[in-house]
Amino acid sequence: MVDIKQKISDYLATHYYLNLATVSPENRPMAHTMGYASDGEVVYLATSKSSRKVQNIMKNPAVAYTVDEDDPDWFDMQALQVEGKASMVEDEGKIREIGEVMIAKFPILAEMPPDPDYILIKVVPEVVHYLDYSIEFGYREKVLY
Repeated sequence: MVDIKQKISDYLATHYYLNLATVSPENRPMAHTMGYASDGEVVYLATSKSSRKVQNIMKNPAVAYTVDEDDPDWFDMQALQVEGKASMVEDEGKIREIGEVMIAKFPILAEMPPDPDYILIKVVPEVVHYLDYSIEFGYREKVLY
């Protein structure tokens, strides 16, 4: 039987987009749809240094995100609901490593010129709710990291 943490890592590896929630300096929730790359349970997002999400994370690193299916069959729904901490990646070696992972997942990135305005965000999970309604309608398992 596959370990639940491995299921979460596998789910992240086989999906492309997440919906990131941050909190503005005015305490307003904001949602951002983003492509991502993952390394196990950790996700990485590339965005402009001047984006609202970066400004929000600099004030409050607590974030949440979901990854899910776009399927009308409720009884087959699978999803992740993640709560974690975000930080900016500053290590050049790690930036190159994750850049290669992102290009492998999104080949079109290889055609884009480097942009010095972009920054890499790392999100480390603290709590993940793994949903799998194919097991039972409403099935949700809580996993702590």
